[in-house]
Amino acid sequence: MPSLVPPVLPAGTFAKSSQPTLPAEGGLSLRPWRPSDAPAVVAAFRDPAIQQWHRRRADSEDEARSWTVAWRAAWDAETNAHWAVVDAAAGSLLGRAALRSVDLAEGQAEAGYWTVPAARGTGVAVRALNAMTQWALEDVGFRRLELWHSTANPASCRVAQKTGYPLEGTRRSALLHGDGWHDMHLHARVAPDAA
Repeated sequence: MPSLVPPVLPAGTFAKSSQPTLPAEGGLSLRPWRPSDAPAVVAAFRDPAIQQWHRRRADSEDEARSWTVAWRAAWDAETNAHWAVVDAAAGSLLGRAALRSVDLAEGQAEAGYWTVPAARGTGVAVRALNAMTQWALEDVGFRRLELWHSTANPASCRVAQKTGYPLEGTRRSALLHGDGWHDMHLHARVAPDAA
């Protein structure tokens, strides 16, 4: 049965969109993942903080390489969008920015990010999330981006607040982490004309 409501974003939106960018003077770059990033992904997922807040971890370079291939394939399928956040001069991995659970018909996605220990507290997560959010809401035309994090993770709450994602509420016992079920804060941004 045909829908009575047209999709917010038509199929093929990603193919017609340029990738998000960061200002050149900032020293950071967002770029698609490469299989050669596998060693850096494994190193990042050895960090106890990343292990604490993520349900998966890369135990080998082969596994991490398969993730990078899947992340790139998800762009083509328009189901997720993942970027490596790198030092523009050195090329070293500083973090990840992602849109997960992409629903083009509704114009919605879930924003996610992490940073390696050396990049924490330097504004990397804020700048990467800002660039990705601007790209998604203003350049591509998404209507709503959600951001969830454990209520026990105040650093992620600060990043959400600094990037203009107001707190909408708490999802009780919403996500299972390695240490048990966590309540999750729900933050969201909506397109300026959808507010």
